Amino acid sequence: MDREPPSDANPPAAKPLDATSPAAATPASAAAPLTADGAGFESSREVELPAELLSRRICDFDLHIEGQPLERAIERFRAENAARGIERVKPVFYLTDAWGVPEGTVAIGIPFYLADEQLLRVQQQRGGMIEGEDEDDILRYLRHEMGHVVNYAYRLYATEEWTQLFGPMSRPYLEEYKVVPFSPDFVRHLPGGYAQKHPDEDWAETFAVWMTDARDGATGWRDLYADSAGALAKLEYCARTMERLRERDPEVVDTQLDYEAKDIRATVQEFYAGFAIGDVKVPKSLDGDLQVLFARSKPGAADAGSQRLGDGALLLRRQQDFLANTVYRWTGVDPAVTAPVVTHLIARATALKLTYPLNLRDEILVELSAFLTTLAMNYAYRGKFIGD
Repeated sequence: MDREPPSDANPPAAKPLDATSPAAATPASAAAPLTADGAGFESSREVELPAELLSRRICDFDLHIEGQPLERAIERFRAENAARGIERVKPVFYLTDAWGVPEGTVAIGIPFYLADEQLLRVQQQRGGMIEGEDEDDILRYLRHEMGHVVNYAYRLYATEEWTQLFGPMSRPYLEEYKVVPFSPDFVRHLPGGYAQKHPDEDWAETFAVWMTDARDGATGWRDLYADSAGALAKLEYCARTMERLRERDPEVVDTQLDYEAKDIRATVQEFYAGFAIGDVKVPKSLDGDLQVLFARSKPGAADAGSQRLGDGALLLRRQQDFLANTVYRWTGVDPAVTAPVVTHLIARATALKLTYPLNLRDEILVELSAFLTTLAMNYAYRGKFIGD
């Protein structure tokens, strides 16, 4: 988010979860199926985006929720609200540049790319993580955004109990934040330890967990977070509060929309031009680690000639977005920080001509994930990939 939430005296600002979130900064590459050429090496054909698609303005696409898979997800979501007794707050839904709830409203903004197959492909290749990969994933984000809607509609953030549990809304809203993995004080719902970003996100994530698990009167979150006192106290508060609000009309009902997709006059190329990786210093010593990672799984000399080999650089290139986004999911380290490391490893794997047996591809990916996660945690808590 590029704005700080106001003090308790004013309605809180929107908290978009896409274009302003760390995950959105990740550059993505095409994901064609893995193949093997005649020489037994892994190869791929990257799919180019058509020039006419990139030069088209976003406002010129026929973008709408009606008749799209989004409509079915929203209908399911409305049914969930009714089943949970949330009937007096009626959010509206519209397409915009990111997930979010505009300041002082009960309107839920949905990323425009979820309404068009071509733009969804652009998001995958140019924008990084797709926040709403399928209908169930869309519901995850809708539940989170509904948490913001309820918070703003009833001005919960201005109450003493809410502030004691989640913290003041006036706390600075920082894009870069350190995640304590598996902290007992926070629930886990969206990737990246999002509840730890700001009190408003903490509440929205808590609400989403409660809402996900509240169907048919289930309270499985009590078992799930039984040994996490801080998170459990927040969930209990959420359950009590939502029961209390069942018959209470909201204080805020404004549904004014902010920055609709039809108003985005930038071309697809221009819109995604801002999604660039950061400049991160990568130590040269990673060459040795990379060689060990691939070399430890090489076949013996006797059968080397008959092995189908994969290209190490190609494996990294094809999986760079998956690796960066997976690290983000569990560490909260911005993919824009991790992506340059993977880019560096691709270049070094190319220079070193690293290969690996194709039948050990999964094992190599597991090691790469652990390797990058370790580097990311070093960066998060030491400010550098290699500690002193």
